[in-house]
Amino acid sequence: MFTLAEVASLNDIQPTYRILKPWWDVFMDYLAVVMLMVAIFAGTMQLTKDQVVCLPVLQSTINSKAQPSTSGKADFTTVETTTGQGEEASMRTVSFGSAPTVTPDVPLSRATSPQYQPTESGQELKKEQKDSSGRKTNLDFQQYVFINQMCYHLALPWYSKYFPYLVLIHTIILIVSSNFWFKYPKTCSKIEHFVSILGKCFESPWTTKALSETACEDSEENKQRLTGAQSLPKYVSTSSDEGSPSASTPMITKSGFKFSADKPMIEVPSVTILDKKDGEQAKALFEKVRKFRAHVEDSDLIYKLYVGQTVIKTIKFIFILCYTANFVNTISFEHICNPKVEHLIGYTQFECTHNMAYMLKKLLISYISLICVYGFICLYTLFWLFRIPLKEYSFEKVREESSFSDIPDVKNDFAFLLHMVDQYDQLYSKRFGVFLSEVSENKLREISLNHEWTFEKLRQHVSRNAQDKQELHLFMLSGVPDAVFDLTDLDVLKLELIPEAKIPAKISQMINLQELHLCHCPAKVEQTAFSFLRDHLRCLYVKFTDVAEIPAWVYLLKNLRELYLIGNLNSENNKMIGLESLRELRHLKILHVKSNLTKIPPNITDVAPHLTKLVIHNDGTKLVVLNSLKKMMNVAELELQNCELERIPHAIFSLSNLQELDLKSNSIRTIEEIISFQHLKRLTCLKLWHNKIVNIPSSITHVKNLESLYLSNNKLESLPAAVFSLQKLRCLDVSYNSIAMIPVEISLLQNLQHFHITGNKVDVLPKQLFKCVKLRTLSLGQNCITSIPDKVGQLLQLTHLELKGNCLDRLPATLGQCQLLRKSGLVVEDHLFDTLPLEVKEVLNQDTSIPFANGI
Repeated sequence: MFTLAEVASLNDIQPTYRILKPWWDVFMDYLAVVMLMVAIFAGTMQLTKDQVVCLPVLQSTINSKAQPSTSGKADFTTVETTTGQGEEASMRTVSFGSAPTVTPDVPLSRATSPQYQPTESGQELKKEQKDSSGRKTNLDFQQYVFINQMCYHLALPWYSKYFPYLVLIHTIILIVSSNFWFKYPKTCSKIEHFVSILGKCFESPWTTKALSETACEDSEENKQRLTGAQSLPKYVSTSSDEGSPSASTPMITKSGFKFSADKPMIEVPSVTILDKKDGEQAKALFEKVRKFRAHVEDSDLIYKLYVGQTVIKTIKFIFILCYTANFVNTISFEHICNPKVEHLIGYTQFECTHNMAYMLKKLLISYISLICVYGFICLYTLFWLFRIPLKEYSFEKVREESSFSDIPDVKNDFAFLLHMVDQYDQLYSKRFGVFLSEVSENKLREISLNHEWTFEKLRQHVSRNAQDKQELHLFMLSGVPDAVFDLTDLDVLKLELIPEAKIPAKISQMINLQELHLCHCPAKVEQTAFSFLRDHLRCLYVKFTDVAEIPAWVYLLKNLRELYLIGNLNSENNKMIGLESLRELRHLKILHVKSNLTKIPPNITDVAPHLTKLVIHNDGTKLVVLNSLKKMMNVAELELQNCELERIPHAIFSLSNLQELDLKSNSIRTIEEIISFQHLKRLTCLKLWHNKIVNIPSSITHVKNLESLYLSNNKLESLPAAVFSLQKLRCLDVSYNSIAMIPVEISLLQNLQHFHITGNKVDVLPKQLFKCVKLRTLSLGQNCITSIPDKVGQLLQLTHLELKGNCLDRLPATLGQCQLLRKSGLVVEDHLFDTLPLEVKEVLNQDTSIPFANGI
């Protein structure tokens, strides 16, 4: 027989799982324990006391023949009792006549054996034995034991014998059915994770702090509405009426956030500041909840398994009740036994008594009562399971109470688990809902961010850029720290990979801020912050992957001077760029677009009247349609880089105000169209570098006002004399071509200040080159030059001379006559520099405190 300790493990559920056991499951567990005790109690008693006692049914004819004549005067009935397996049987003869007498207890073998002669002393015993009357059964003790055993199996109903075992088996099945969903591998893992996360969410300091912060905000908001309603517009409005955007502006609609006019800014109370450890734990909880939700919401296995085990328990209850009701009356005290062993005993029928019948019947009635209660609870459970949609869970009440309006509703197993938790305590789901809210998560990030990035730490990250401006670059943060806006002397602010960036009204303190970079950072701004940016911001960089990342308020910055858009603007998205709003940028002068356009968007022409510089870097995508350029009459600088152009676009020839043209990194092979540049009277700089140009046409002489000509990284083999007719030319760059000689006509360029011919095949320097006395930069590196003429000393304004990578064996001493040349501007090998006289070295080393390796 099982003991209670041996089956207790079947119901051994971890204490943490109790939050998933509603009151009916707990009640049924207790009922199962009581039923288990009934089974164990009945089984224990049955093992120790369960016996039947049988006596033969005497017939008058059999009694008269089998029993010798006695002195009795009446019929006798002999009742045989057994006192146990280790005791002797004794016989009492009871007369039912007028003068009954009772024989003393005498061992049965002695009373029935004719050879038995009494040997005990005592006159009373002899007298009673002599005067005894009744009928003998002539059965030995062993025969009674045999009959009792046979009748226990033949006459006693099976239910009386196996009742405790059946109760035990049924109870074990019910216990297993109640807790199977905690043990099944595909459900227990989810339940374990859920209980673990739920406990951590309940105990996390962030839940209390987030709720208290919300309550604080609500109270402050109500206070403002009740006592400070009149002063609120003064707090929000910091600019003129003309500068205040209306509530229907596209920026407000698309940004999806509330301005400070709708809800005043509230300082975060100090009580909400978490320490670093609590903050990191709360961040991890948000991530765990997000992953767990994505994993559990996909299926409804837990719900189906719970419904299935409840249905099994209900069917089990009906089955037990049906067959138990039929057998309850079979448990009786008296039974008639016909063992069919007359040849051994001499009697055909016995009457038996079951001494456990009374107790078993009481236990059975108790068991039926427990089963009925158990079954009604199962029916209630089924009613609860199918009465409401348990695969849907709404946090509506939590949203109303906590003001976290973005807590999402959940479904499937996630919803069912939350419904089960509500049966234990609804406070769990309320606290759990905090970790489903993005608003709550953003508040946590904001608090942790402000706690980590203090004013002192941010001040350490401020640096000076190439323009000698104070610059702060923030990279991959969860938001923009509040302390940033206390850096009032900051000139440039770069925000990169900050998806939840928000610019509050405090930015109005940064009076020196004129340049803002948003790299993959769709920042949202408050109304007051927008008014400040619109009035003060001059330069804006926006780098994006998709056009949706461009904040809508960008196109409302009326005082913006420079706009840089860097990202994917393919032909399908050209209409979605939002450039139709560029017409609002009334003061925009520079537009820089680095993308993959196939045509210049017509919307750009909206800003053409006031645009002075247009830059398009196309990343190798062929720019086909350029007709829109004709409308940009005020453009002074035009860059079309990496646009796969094969010829100079004709639309450029209509830009009468064009001063600088840059066609870098295209596929231009011929520039015969350069003759049309004679109509561009203001063109002074022409950059055709990094193309495939083979020769320069003589028609270049018509571009008389050209001052800078860049033809480096092409396929030129010679320089035509027409180039040297450009009297105003001050910069000529023909580096990295295949030019073998420098024409003597170079002396005609009397205004030439910068000449670059690095990376060619020049072996001889003509003396006429040194007649260009205004030369300040002369790059002759990586050629085949064997000697430098002494006339190099005529270049009195020379500050930079590059000779490295040639075949020189010495340097002329006349370099000392170049009054402005210093060692830092002389790019040459060290051993060549050592060939100079000592006095020349001293001249070149003047005002030089930093040694330059390799002559650089």
